[in-house]
Amino acid sequence: MKSASVLALLVLFLAGCASVQPRGTGDLGLVVERATGAVQVVETSGKTVLGEVEGLGDLSHASAVFSRDERYAYVFGRDGGLTKVDLLARRIDQRVIQAGNSIGGAISTDGRLVAAANYTPGGVKFFDAATLAQVAEIPAIGADGKPSKVVGLVDAPGNRFIFALFEAGEIWLVEMKDPAHPKVTKFPAGKEPYDAIVSPDSRWYIAGLFGEDGLAVLDLWHPEQGVKRVLKDYGQGGQKLPVFKMPHLEGWGFVGPYALLPAVGRHEVLVVDTEKWTLAGKILAAGQPVFVVGQPGSRRVWVNFAFPDNRTVQVIDAVEKRVVKTLHPGKAVLHLEFTPRGENAWVSARDSDKLVIYDTETFEVLKTLPSSSPSGIFFTPRAHRIGW
Repeated sequence: MKSASVLALLVLFLAGCASVQPRGTGDLGLVVERATGAVQVVETSGKTVLGEVEGLGDLSHASAVFSRDERYAYVFGRDGGLTKVDLLARRIDQRVIQAGNSIGGAISTDGRLVAAANYTPGGVKFFDAATLAQVAEIPAIGADGKPSKVVGLVDAPGNRFIFALFEAGEIWLVEMKDPAHPKVTKFPAGKEPYDAIVSPDSRWYIAGLFGEDGLAVLDLWHPEQGVKRVLKDYGQGGQKLPVFKMPHLEGWGFVGPYALLPAVGRHEVLVVDTEKWTLAGKILAAGQPVFVVGQPGSRRVWVNFAFPDNRTVQVIDAVEKRVVKTLHPGKAVLHLEFTPRGENAWVSARDSDKLVIYDTETFEVLKTLPSSSPSGIFFTPRAHRIGW
Protein backbone atom coordinates (compact mmCIF):
# COMPACT_ATOMS: atom_id res chain seq x y z
CA MET A 1 0.00 0.00 0.00
CA LYS A 2 2.83 2.37 0.86
CA SER A 3 4.52 1.86 -2.51
CA ALA A 4 1.18 2.34 -4.28
CA SER A 5 0.69 5.67 -2.49
CA VAL A 6 4.17 6.83 -3.48
CA LEU A 7 3.51 5.78 -7.07
CA ALA A 8 0.22 7.69 -7.09
CA LEU A 9 1.94 10.84 -5.79
CA LEU A 10 4.65 10.48 -8.42
CA VAL A 11 2.05 10.21 -11.19
CA LEU A 12 0.30 13.34 -9.92
CA PHE A 13 3.62 15.19 -9.74
CA LEU A 14 4.58 14.21 -13.29
CA ALA A 15 1.14 15.17 -14.56
CA GLY A 16 1.58 18.63 -13.04
CA CYS A 17 5.01 19.01 -14.58
CA ALA A 18 3.74 17.95 -17.98
CA SER A 19 1.69 21.13 -18.24
CA VAL A 20 4.91 23.19 -18.36
CA GLN A 21 7.34 21.72 -20.86
CA PRO A 22 11.05 22.44 -20.29
CA ARG A 23 12.20 25.16 -22.67
CA GLY A 24 14.42 28.20 -22.89
CA THR A 25 13.12 31.69 -22.32
CA GLY A 26 15.14 33.71 -24.84
CA ASP A 27 12.43 33.74 -27.51
CA LEU A 28 9.48 34.39 -25.22
CA GLY A 29 7.47 37.54 -24.79
CA LEU A 30 4.10 38.89 -23.86
CA VAL A 31 1.40 40.91 -25.58
CA VAL A 32 -0.90 43.15 -23.57
CA GLU A 33 -4.59 42.62 -24.31
CA ARG A 34 -5.86 45.90 -22.98
CA ALA A 35 -9.62 45.26 -23.20
CA THR A 36 -9.59 42.03 -21.18
CA GLY A 37 -6.94 42.60 -18.52
CA ALA A 38 -4.94 39.66 -19.87
CA VAL A 39 -1.57 39.04 -21.51
CA GLN A 40 -0.69 36.54 -24.20
CA VAL A 41 2.55 34.61 -23.82
CA VAL A 42 4.18 34.28 -27.23
CA GLU A 43 7.31 32.75 -28.72
CA THR A 44 9.11 34.32 -31.64
CA SER A 45 10.91 31.33 -33.18
CA GLY A 46 7.70 29.62 -34.27
CA LYS A 47 5.63 32.81 -34.18
CA THR A 48 2.93 31.29 -32.00
CA VAL A 49 0.80 32.12 -28.97
CA LEU A 50 1.59 29.70 -26.14
CA GLY A 51 -1.20 30.75 -23.83
CA GLU A 52 -2.93 33.53 -21.96
CA VAL A 53 -2.74 34.83 -18.40
CA GLU A 54 -5.83 36.61 -17.05
CA GLY A 55 -6.55 38.73 -14.02
CA LEU A 56 -4.07 41.60 -14.47
CA GLY A 57 -6.60 44.39 -13.94
CA ASP A 58 -6.75 47.61 -15.98
CA LEU A 59 -4.24 47.34 -18.82
CA SER A 60 -5.46 50.36 -20.79
CA HIS A 61 -1.92 51.70 -20.40
CA ALA A 62 0.52 48.96 -19.48
CA SER A 63 4.19 48.12 -19.83
CA ALA A 64 6.50 45.32 -18.72
CA VAL A 65 10.07 44.54 -17.71
CA PHE A 66 11.71 41.15 -17.21
CA SER A 67 13.75 39.34 -14.58
CA ARG A 68 17.36 38.75 -15.52
CA ASP A 69 16.70 35.01 -16.07
CA GLU A 70 13.84 36.00 -18.43
CA ARG A 71 11.36 33.76 -16.66
CA TYR A 72 9.26 36.48 -15.05
CA ALA A 73 7.58 39.55 -16.45
CA TYR A 74 6.62 42.47 -14.22
CA VAL A 75 3.55 44.15 -15.66
CA PHE A 76 2.59 47.69 -14.61
CA GLY A 77 -1.12 48.44 -15.05
CA ARG A 78 -3.10 51.67 -15.16
CA ASP A 79 -4.96 50.70 -11.97
CA GLY A 80 -1.72 50.72 -9.96
CA GLY A 81 -1.39 46.96 -10.16
CA LEU A 82 2.06 45.41 -10.27
CA THR A 83 1.83 41.81 -11.45
CA LYS A 84 4.64 39.27 -11.59
CA VAL A 85 3.86 36.78 -14.37
CA ASP A 86 5.58 33.39 -14.69
CA LEU A 87 6.10 33.02 -18.44
CA LEU A 88 6.95 29.32 -18.28
CA ALA A 89 4.04 28.29 -16.06
CA ARG A 90 1.83 30.96 -17.70
CA ARG A 91 0.28 32.10 -14.46
CA ILE A 92 0.39 35.00 -12.00
CA ASP A 93 3.16 34.49 -9.44
CA GLN A 94 2.52 37.61 -7.32
CA ARG A 95 0.27 40.67 -7.60
CA VAL A 96 -0.04 43.87 -5.54
CA ILE A 97 -2.05 47.07 -5.95
CA GLN A 98 0.60 49.62 -5.11
CA ALA A 99 -0.95 52.92 -6.28
CA GLY A 100 -4.08 54.48 -7.72
CA ASN A 101 -2.67 55.12 -11.18
CA SER A 102 0.59 53.73 -12.52
CA ILE A 103 2.17 54.16 -15.94
CA GLY A 104 5.35 52.10 -16.05
CA GLY A 105 8.41 50.86 -14.27
CA ALA A 106 11.94 49.51 -14.38
CA ILE A 107 14.15 46.82 -12.88
CA SER A 108 17.53 47.36 -11.25
CA THR A 109 20.90 46.39 -12.70
CA ASP A 110 21.24 43.45 -10.32
CA GLY A 111 17.63 42.36 -10.89
CA ARG A 112 16.70 42.59 -7.20
CA LEU A 113 14.50 45.70 -7.26
CA VAL A 114 11.46 46.59 -9.31
CA ALA A 115 10.45 50.25 -9.41
CA ALA A 116 6.98 51.55 -10.28
CA ALA A 117 6.27 55.07 -11.57
CA ASN A 118 3.00 56.51 -10.34
CA TYR A 119 0.62 59.27 -11.30
CA THR A 120 -1.66 58.90 -8.25
CA PRO A 121 -0.19 59.45 -5.81
CA GLY A 122 2.83 60.77 -7.65
CA GLY A 123 6.09 59.10 -6.75
CA VAL A 124 8.16 55.94 -7.17
CA LYS A 125 7.83 52.77 -5.11
CA PHE A 126 10.47 50.06 -4.96
CA PHE A 127 9.76 46.37 -4.48
CA ASP A 128 11.68 43.18 -3.83
CA ALA A 129 11.66 41.43 -7.21
CA ALA A 130 11.20 38.00 -5.65
CA THR A 131 8.31 38.73 -3.29
CA LEU A 132 6.94 42.14 -4.39
CA ALA A 133 7.32 43.35 -0.81
CA GLN A 134 7.76 47.12 -0.77
CA VAL A 135 11.23 48.20 0.33
CA ALA A 136 11.23 51.97 -0.29
CA GLU A 137 9.15 54.91 -1.52
CA ILE A 138 10.11 58.31 -2.89
CA PRO A 139 7.23 60.83 -3.03
CA ALA A 140 7.37 63.14 -6.06
CA ILE A 141 7.21 66.55 -4.39
CA GLY A 142 8.81 69.21 -6.56
CA ALA A 143 10.77 72.29 -5.52
CA ASP A 144 7.46 74.15 -5.54
CA GLY A 145 6.18 71.91 -2.74
CA LYS A 146 3.49 70.35 -4.93
CA PRO A 147 3.06 66.70 -5.98
CA SER A 148 3.84 65.67 -9.55
CA LYS A 149 3.17 62.75 -11.84
CA VAL A 150 6.25 60.60 -12.46
CA VAL A 151 7.21 59.86 -16.07
CA GLY A 152 10.22 58.48 -17.93
CA LEU A 153 11.34 56.04 -15.22
CA VAL A 154 14.29 53.93 -16.40
CA ASP A 155 17.16 52.02 -14.87
CA ALA A 156 20.81 53.01 -15.17
CA PRO A 157 24.11 51.25 -14.37
CA GLY A 158 25.08 50.99 -10.72
CA ASN A 159 21.61 50.17 -9.39
CA ARG A 160 20.43 53.67 -10.19
CA PHE A 161 17.07 54.84 -11.46
CA ILE A 162 16.15 58.07 -13.23
CA PHE A 163 12.78 59.68 -13.71
CA ALA A 164 11.12 63.02 -14.40
CA LEU A 165 8.41 65.01 -12.63
CA PHE A 166 5.86 66.26 -15.14
CA GLU A 167 4.34 69.25 -13.31
CA ALA A 168 7.49 70.23 -11.42
CA GLY A 169 9.72 70.07 -14.49
CA GLU A 170 12.52 68.19 -12.75
CA ILE A 171 14.72 65.12 -13.28
CA TRP A 172 15.68 62.97 -10.29
CA LEU A 173 18.61 60.54 -10.20
CA VAL A 174 18.32 57.90 -7.48
CA GLU A 175 21.05 55.60 -6.21
CA MET A 176 19.66 52.39 -4.69
CA LYS A 177 22.76 50.51 -3.58
CA ASP A 178 21.25 50.60 -0.10
CA PRO A 179 17.49 50.24 -0.70
CA ALA A 180 16.69 51.38 2.83
CA HIS A 181 18.44 54.70 2.21
CA PRO A 182 17.89 55.98 -1.35
CA LYS A 183 20.16 58.85 -2.42
CA VAL A 184 18.32 61.37 -4.59
CA THR A 185 19.89 64.10 -6.72
CA LYS A 186 17.50 66.61 -8.29
CA PHE A 187 17.89 68.72 -11.43
CA PRO A 188 15.70 71.39 -13.06
CA ALA A 189 14.69 70.10 -16.51
CA GLY A 190 12.22 72.35 -18.33
CA LYS A 191 8.49 72.64 -18.80
CA GLU A 192 6.51 69.39 -18.56
CA PRO A 193 8.91 66.53 -19.33
CA TYR A 194 6.62 63.79 -20.65
CA ASP A 195 8.83 60.75 -21.33
CA ALA A 196 12.49 59.81 -21.50
CA ILE A 197 15.05 57.25 -22.61
CA VAL A 198 18.68 56.27 -22.01
CA SER A 199 21.03 56.17 -24.99
CA PRO A 200 22.43 52.76 -26.02
CA ASP A 201 25.80 53.52 -24.40
CA SER A 202 23.96 54.39 -21.14
CA ARG A 203 25.56 57.83 -21.06
CA TRP A 204 22.64 60.15 -21.82
CA TYR A 205 19.25 60.42 -20.16
CA ILE A 206 17.09 62.30 -22.63
CA ALA A 207 13.68 63.70 -21.69
CA GLY A 208 11.24 65.20 -24.16
CA LEU A 209 9.43 68.39 -23.15
CA PHE A 210 5.73 68.80 -23.79
CA GLY A 211 5.29 72.33 -22.47
CA GLU A 212 7.95 73.80 -24.76
CA ASP A 213 10.12 72.82 -27.69
CA GLY A 214 13.33 71.03 -26.86
CA LEU A 215 14.92 68.21 -24.89
CA ALA A 216 16.45 67.97 -21.44
CA VAL A 217 19.69 65.95 -21.44
CA LEU A 218 21.58 64.61 -18.42
CA ASP A 219 25.09 63.19 -18.83
CA LEU A 220 25.13 60.13 -16.56
CA TRP A 221 28.92 59.99 -16.77
CA HIS A 222 29.10 63.54 -15.41
CA PRO A 223 25.81 64.21 -13.61
CA GLU A 224 27.50 66.96 -11.61
CA GLN A 225 27.36 69.08 -14.77
CA GLY A 226 23.57 69.16 -14.52
CA VAL A 227 20.86 69.05 -17.17
CA LYS A 228 21.42 70.89 -20.43
CA ARG A 229 18.64 72.06 -22.70
CA VAL A 230 18.93 71.33 -26.41
CA LEU A 231 16.84 71.78 -29.58
CA LYS A 232 15.01 74.73 -28.03
CA ASP A 233 13.87 76.05 -31.40
CA TYR A 234 13.11 72.89 -33.39
CA GLY A 235 9.51 74.03 -33.92
CA GLN A 236 10.32 77.59 -34.87
CA GLY A 237 8.18 78.75 -37.77
CA GLY A 238 5.87 75.74 -37.61
CA GLN A 239 2.35 75.38 -36.31
CA LYS A 240 1.68 72.78 -33.63
CA LEU A 241 -1.35 70.57 -34.13
CA PRO A 242 -3.62 69.24 -31.37
CA VAL A 243 -1.83 66.27 -29.78
CA PHE A 244 -4.08 63.20 -30.01
CA LYS A 245 -1.60 60.84 -28.34
CA MET A 246 1.54 61.66 -26.42
CA PRO A 247 4.68 60.38 -28.14
CA HIS A 248 6.69 57.66 -26.44
CA LEU A 249 10.45 57.91 -26.40
CA GLU A 250 11.24 54.25 -25.74
CA GLY A 251 13.22 52.75 -28.59
CA TRP A 252 14.40 55.92 -30.32
CA GLY A 253 16.23 55.03 -33.47
CA PHE A 254 19.90 55.54 -32.62
CA VAL A 255 21.87 55.13 -35.86
CA GLY A 256 25.54 56.11 -35.80
CA PRO A 257 25.76 59.64 -34.39
CA TYR A 258 22.04 60.29 -34.93
CA ALA A 259 18.91 59.79 -32.87
CA LEU A 260 15.53 59.88 -34.56
CA LEU A 261 12.67 60.98 -32.36
CA PRO A 262 9.03 62.08 -32.62
CA ALA A 263 8.23 65.76 -32.90
CA VAL A 264 5.41 66.76 -30.53
CA GLY A 265 2.31 67.94 -32.36
CA ARG A 266 3.90 67.78 -35.81
CA HIS A 267 3.97 65.37 -38.74
CA GLU A 268 7.72 65.05 -38.44
CA VAL A 269 10.50 62.81 -37.22
CA LEU A 270 13.45 64.80 -35.94
CA VAL A 271 17.04 63.79 -36.65
CA VAL A 272 19.34 64.79 -33.81
CA ASP A 273 23.14 64.85 -33.89
CA THR A 274 23.98 63.28 -30.52
CA GLU A 275 27.59 64.47 -30.63
CA LYS A 276 26.68 68.14 -30.91
CA TRP A 277 23.06 67.88 -29.70
CA THR A 278 21.86 69.89 -32.66
CA LEU A 279 19.07 69.34 -35.17
CA ALA A 280 20.44 67.51 -38.22
CA GLY A 281 17.20 67.31 -40.18
CA LYS A 282 13.46 66.74 -40.23
CA ILE A 283 11.66 63.92 -42.03
CA LEU A 284 8.09 64.51 -43.16
CA ALA A 285 5.91 61.67 -41.90
CA ALA A 286 2.36 60.39 -42.41
CA GLY A 287 1.09 61.77 -39.11
CA GLN A 288 2.08 62.59 -35.54
CA PRO A 289 4.69 59.97 -34.56
CA VAL A 290 4.14 57.96 -31.39
CA PHE A 291 6.91 55.32 -31.40
CA VAL A 292 10.11 55.74 -33.41
CA VAL A 293 11.86 52.40 -32.95
CA GLY A 294 15.27 51.39 -34.25
CA GLN A 295 15.51 48.07 -36.07
CA PRO A 296 18.41 46.06 -34.60
CA GLY A 297 21.34 45.57 -36.96
CA SER A 298 19.97 48.08 -39.44
CA ARG A 299 19.98 51.72 -40.46
CA ARG A 300 16.18 51.72 -40.47
CA VAL A 301 13.66 52.93 -37.92
CA TRP A 302 9.95 52.08 -37.86
CA VAL A 303 7.33 54.65 -36.92
CA ASN A 304 3.67 54.42 -35.93
CA PHE A 305 1.27 57.32 -35.56
CA ALA A 306 -1.49 58.89 -33.49
CA PHE A 307 -5.12 59.10 -34.57
CA PRO A 308 -6.31 59.67 -37.30
CA ASP A 309 -3.25 58.19 -39.03
CA ASN A 310 -2.91 55.17 -36.77
CA ARG A 311 -3.52 52.58 -39.49
CA THR A 312 -0.08 53.34 -40.88
CA VAL A 313 3.51 52.33 -40.15
CA GLN A 314 6.39 53.97 -42.00
CA VAL A 315 9.96 52.74 -42.33
CA ILE A 316 12.69 55.38 -42.50
CA ASP A 317 16.25 55.06 -43.75
CA ALA A 318 18.16 57.01 -41.09
CA VAL A 319 21.19 57.61 -43.29
CA GLU A 320 19.24 58.88 -46.29
CA LYS A 321 16.73 60.58 -43.95
CA ARG A 322 13.69 59.52 -45.96
CA VAL A 323 10.70 57.17 -45.84
CA VAL A 324 11.41 53.97 -47.77
CA LYS A 325 8.24 51.99 -47.06
CA THR A 326 4.67 52.63 -45.92
CA LEU A 327 2.67 49.75 -44.44
CA HIS A 328 -0.94 49.35 -43.31
CA PRO A 329 -1.05 46.52 -40.73
CA GLY A 330 -4.60 47.21 -39.50
CA LYS A 331 -6.73 49.57 -37.46
CA ALA A 332 -5.20 51.46 -34.53
CA VAL A 333 -1.58 50.34 -34.57
CA LEU A 334 -0.36 50.88 -31.00
CA HIS A 335 3.05 49.27 -30.69
CA LEU A 336 5.78 47.35 -32.45
CA GLU A 337 8.64 45.18 -31.27
CA PHE A 338 11.56 43.59 -33.09
CA THR A 339 13.01 40.15 -32.58
CA PRO A 340 16.48 40.54 -31.01
CA ARG A 341 18.42 40.49 -34.29
CA GLY A 342 15.86 42.51 -36.18
CA GLU A 343 14.76 39.98 -38.80
CA ASN A 344 11.08 40.26 -37.83
CA ALA A 345 8.83 43.06 -36.62
CA TRP A 346 5.70 42.31 -34.59
CA VAL A 347 2.99 44.97 -34.83
CA SER A 348 -0.18 45.25 -32.73
CA ALA A 349 -3.37 46.44 -34.44
CA ARG A 350 -5.78 47.04 -31.57
CA ASP A 351 -9.02 47.64 -33.45
CA SER A 352 -8.36 44.79 -35.87
CA ASP A 353 -7.75 42.37 -32.96
CA LYS A 354 -4.58 41.00 -34.45
CA LEU A 355 -0.80 40.88 -34.41
CA VAL A 356 0.99 41.23 -37.73
CA ILE A 357 4.51 39.80 -38.15
CA TYR A 358 6.71 41.22 -40.91
CA ASP A 359 9.91 40.13 -42.57
CA THR A 360 11.94 43.32 -42.12
CA GLU A 361 14.00 42.73 -45.28
CA THR A 362 11.16 42.14 -47.73
CA PHE A 363 8.25 43.70 -45.74
CA GLU A 364 6.29 40.51 -46.43
CA VAL A 365 3.62 39.59 -43.89
CA LEU A 366 4.82 36.28 -42.48
CA LYS A 367 1.91 35.61 -40.16
CA THR A 368 -1.05 37.18 -38.39
CA LEU A 369 -2.16 36.08 -34.94
CA PRO A 370 -5.50 36.77 -33.24
CA SER A 371 -5.30 38.99 -30.17
CA SER A 372 -7.99 40.83 -28.20
CA SER A 373 -7.34 44.59 -28.46
CA PRO A 374 -3.55 44.18 -28.38
CA SER A 375 -1.31 47.06 -27.40
CA GLY A 376 2.18 46.65 -25.91
CA ILE A 377 4.50 43.91 -27.17
CA PHE A 378 7.49 43.01 -24.99
CA PHE A 379 10.13 40.34 -25.69
CA THR A 380 12.38 38.82 -23.00
CA PRO A 381 15.74 40.07 -24.41
CA ARG A 382 14.72 43.41 -22.91
CA ALA A 383 15.95 41.83 -19.65
CA HIS A 384 19.50 42.53 -20.79
CA ARG A 385 19.09 46.07 -22.11
CA ILE A 386 19.65 49.07 -19.87
CA GLY A 387 16.87 51.65 -19.88
CA TRP A 388 14.22 49.30 -21.31
